[in-house]
Amino acid sequence: MTFYLFDRSFYIASDVLLAYITVILSGAAIFYLITKADKWPTIKKYVTTTHHRKIGVLYLLSATLFFIRAGIEALIIRVQLAVPENDWWVFQGDKFNEAFTTHGTIMIFFVAMPLLIGLMNVAVPLQIGARDMAFPYMNAVSFWLFLAGAILVNMSFFMTASPNAGWTAYAPLSISTYTPEAGNDYYVFGLQVSGIGTILAAINMIVTIVRHRAPGMKLTRMPLFPWSTLITSFLILIAFPVLTIALYILMFDRMFGTQFFTGEAGSPIYWQHLFWIFGHPEVYIIILPAFGIFSDIISTFSKKRVFGYTSMVIAITIIGLLGFMVWVHHMFTVGLGPLVNTVFAITTMLIAVPTGIKIFNWLFTMRKGLIQLTTPMLFSLGFIPTFVVGGVTGVMLSVAAADMQYHDSYFVVAHFHYTMIGGTVLGAFAGIYYWFPKMFGIKLKETLGKWHFWLFVIGFHITFFPMHLAGLNGMPRRVYTYLPKDDVFIYNFVSTIGAFLMGLGTLAFIWNIYQSFKNPDYTGNDPWDGRTLEWAVPSPAPEHPFQPMPLVKTIDPLWEAKRNRGGKLPEAESARSAPIDVTSWQPIGLAGMMMVFSLAFIYHQTWLQIIAGIGVLSFFVIRNLTDEHVRVAREEENE
Repeated sequence: MTFYLFDRSFYIASDVLLAYITVILSGAAIFYLITKADKWPTIKKYVTTTHHRKIGVLYLLSATLFFIRAGIEALIIRVQLAVPENDWWVFQGDKFNEAFTTHGTIMIFFVAMPLLIGLMNVAVPLQIGARDMAFPYMNAVSFWLFLAGAILVNMSFFMTASPNAGWTAYAPLSISTYTPEAGNDYYVFGLQVSGIGTILAAINMIVTIVRHRAPGMKLTRMPLFPWSTLITSFLILIAFPVLTIALYILMFDRMFGTQFFTGEAGSPIYWQHLFWIFGHPEVYIIILPAFGIFSDIISTFSKKRVFGYTSMVIAITIIGLLGFMVWVHHMFTVGLGPLVNTVFAITTMLIAVPTGIKIFNWLFTMRKGLIQLTTPMLFSLGFIPTFVVGGVTGVMLSVAAADMQYHDSYFVVAHFHYTMIGGTVLGAFAGIYYWFPKMFGIKLKETLGKWHFWLFVIGFHITFFPMHLAGLNGMPRRVYTYLPKDDVFIYNFVSTIGAFLMGLGTLAFIWNIYQSFKNPDYTGNDPWDGRTLEWAVPSPAPEHPFQPMPLVKTIDPLWEAKRNRGGKLPEAESARSAPIDVTSWQPIGLAGMMMVFSLAFIYHQTWLQIIAGIGVLSFFVIRNLTDEHVRVAREEENE
């Protein structure tokens, strides 16, 4: 759309203009409602907090907002592909490239990751009997850096410079020779900044789980969600630095004229290796925590201890290890040779073994159990057949010869979504319904929850199952149209209907949250008759939840206490000192300065790079000169 102002012409795409209007009007409405409800003090508490539960809520809120944005892009993609030779709105050519790139990038890095890290923050410290995360201040820094990176990627759309090389950013397409616009610079810096936050979060999780468990809680007595969190955190610690290296090299190719991924000395294959050494473990980084969530929920609502606890832990560990030995199965068509392809095909197939063990253990946990079909349990039950389909198609793709046919087709799109949505998104929904009482002291409405489940899951299968058939009929992914003679119209049309059904399911979820706060159903400590420690503390979880500290003697300490001790947990004689939580504007200030620093590089403003760089370093100096222990010691002396 072109418009004129002061005798000058300006161009802005109509979708961007509509987004500006929507954001401005929505922002004004939210500002008015917050002011009217006098909620600014509450918002200030959350912005400056370092408490794990509130940080977890911030992760979940951010992920929900980005889920809506990425979901709208998914609907746009489906509308464009609903009929052959469609010419809907502006979403053809490069606009379509931008839509599927930002949809994939946001869903992977800014929806799936924060949903699970948010649930880890809410539940893991409570499940292991910790009073907070090991490093509360660093926890806040992790969140705000994640959000700064996410905002960078999202604001690229409003600057009419969205990334457009796919969420994998394959070189040489992503280097400046072929995509000179700023879009892929936003991708590089957005992922770098948020990646720092994710690595810090992983370090914090590892130290918290290793050092801050309640007395008596051996690793062999730890619930499966903390176990999957621990393994996932090690995966992050190994995989994310590889992505960091790849993005730095890409940045040098784009900004400083190096030729790591092109030219006579470089090769685009290097990017594929680096990206997938990170990328395939990333799949397990966002799947394994969901496995832990499902394990705890299925055990709770079957009224049975999880079947084969030890084998479940071993299976999670093996999946994590094998996740680093399969990256080449994304590159079978590159031409690395039959021996390499065979080795990686076998390691890929091996992952089906521990995954199958987990599936059977969940089924045996439910066998002869007293099953309650609550909303979290429904999402857990919906996950099992969905993920099995994704797993079976994964084995099909691991056959190198067959992959030559499936590669870059809609069959891969279907497989990917069956594992990611079937595992991660359903797991996140299950966890949110399950632990919502620990976040806010109220339960989400069960009736609306079941509407959410059925609309979303039925819509999901209508959307993605036909994509297998479209792919087998030869439809390539990442194309904005097709011809009537391609015989894929009916699959695409049905998929589009299913996508809107998923959208209705998401609206039911948002409506459920609104209704649950408007007409709250307050809960006590233990609304689900749970088995683990988080259900022994008040809802919502207080700042210092364990007073006195419990002594853990079994895998299901609360369940055992309810059966044999009248619900009273044995008390520990001594416990580790609680981490010192603070309120501080410094984390959000540091994240804001990192955003300015990144924008200075994206738009090549050297003077601003220097100022922002000094600003970032100054936060490190300030932090080094700040010691909460001195304040606490003085307060104790005054008492």
